[in-house]
Amino acid sequence: MAVYVALLYSIVLGAGRRVVMADLKAMAEELGLKNTRTLVATGNLIFECEKQPIASIEAKLETGFAGAFGKHVDIIVRDADTWLKLAESNPFPDGIGSEVIVRVMRQPLEPDVLDMLARYRRDERMAVVNGDLWIDFGLKASETKMLPALTTKRLGVGTMRNWNTVRGLAEMIGQ
Repeated sequence: MAVYVALLYSIVLGAGRRVVMADLKAMAEELGLKNTRTLVATGNLIFECEKQPIASIEAKLETGFAGAFGKHVDIIVRDADTWLKLAESNPFPDGIGSEVIVRVMRQPLEPDVLDMLARYRRDERMAVVNGDLWIDFGLKASETKMLPALTTKRLGVGTMRNWNTVRGLAEMIGQ
């Protein structure tokens, strides 16, 4: 069995409706995933299953999610080793955990995406590491123009997690 991390793009199902993590775990278990665990109520799932291509796991989860909750949500999956490598590659380890985010991408970004995002940038530090976009907002995430620019239309399918969540998932993998 291999260990995987799944990140849901959104857990909002509609006005006033959110996915409950117990329901997400139950959906995953119905799909045959084992040892399912969640971290915080924002759509983070760790599970075990037979080793298989990431794209097939993503498709299985997305289809299962749509069937269980009536809405399509993009789901990004990484195997445990890749997640641990992502956690080790934070280019801003001196940043505040809730203010450093990574946009985990389905298809890797090229470093030239930083040029495209430059016009939205204030004092944020940014880097593309192994195809994922890291941003350190400093103490000004609420004042940034960057967040509205980080769309699927501009960057492709991906989802953001803060450094605290990245570390928490890495610790859960190690258990």
